[in-house]
Amino acid sequence: MDSCFRRNDTIVDGCEFCGERVKTEMEVAETIESVRSLVKAARSKGKRVGFVPTMGALHIGHISLIEAAVKECDFVVVSIFVNPTQFGPGEDFEKYPRPLEADLEICKKAGVDVVFAPTPEQMYRAENVTWVNVEKLTETLCGRFRPGHFRGVTTICAKLFNIVSPDVAFFGQKDAQQAVVIKRMVADLNMPLEIVVCPTVRENDGLAVSSRNKYLTKEQKKDATCICKSLQKCREMIEAGTKDSETIIVEMRKILSRAPSVEIEYVSIVDAESLQSLDKIIGKVLAAVAVRIGPARLIDNIVVDTGKQ
Repeated sequence: MDSCFRRNDTIVDGCEFCGERVKTEMEVAETIESVRSLVKAARSKGKRVGFVPTMGALHIGHISLIEAAVKECDFVVVSIFVNPTQFGPGEDFEKYPRPLEADLEICKKAGVDVVFAPTPEQMYRAENVTWVNVEKLTETLCGRFRPGHFRGVTTICAKLFNIVSPDVAFFGQKDAQQAVVIKRMVADLNMPLEIVVCPTVRENDGLAVSSRNKYLTKEQKKDATCICKSLQKCREMIEAGTKDSETIIVEMRKILSRAPSVEIEYVSIVDAESLQSLDKIIGKVLAAVAVRIGPARLIDNIVVDTGKQ
């Protein structure tokens, strides 16, 4: 036997000859009871459970999270659920892409053991009157422009963590505020899991990969590269010794304003942990941008650690 493991196969039990995992069929669970049963069976064999929550329309950014989960864990669950409670009035809930069959194929090839694809009725069986609300961290950046968004995010993540009961959950750095909020929720509520934040995946032109990039025309996508360019300028200025945040923000806005289709929502430099605005660059900072281009709202960010407190 040359190998008991192929990266693009779904894998579970160890090979009796070499101890490595061998492929089996990926399971698709549509109910809470079924995914809990599958996870319980995996835990009975001492497996470490990894979890990647998604809204589907999977791309290489999601695949990078799944690959990290497959590498670090013995049993990987991916959820595909377009969560209605994190969309505000006039946002793209109805139009959000839902290519389930293509997503399932991606998960199978990436080595996922279980895809949890519930209906809204499974996740919200009646009027929802219980919510998880993280204060302060949700009041800045995207929270100022999307009221109620993070309440929906934290509530659905708490539900999914309770259902799947993972040892580790994987999130992307592109959604930096979400990652900070979820980590704080897990810490404050003493949830028994680890949150791993994986690097942002970018296209060759620097544009952060997003499901909403599909909304863009060729020209709009070209304009969108100014987001990454503005963040690169920020990094360059910080590394060159610029300490005044407003000076950096002005230069970032100049770059964004050159693109005809870009409408700036915010450009902010905040503390990477508290997410509070900084007048002066100090310690680990998060530079974050949100813009609207045509029908798409796009976000991106970088973290710069100055090493100074």
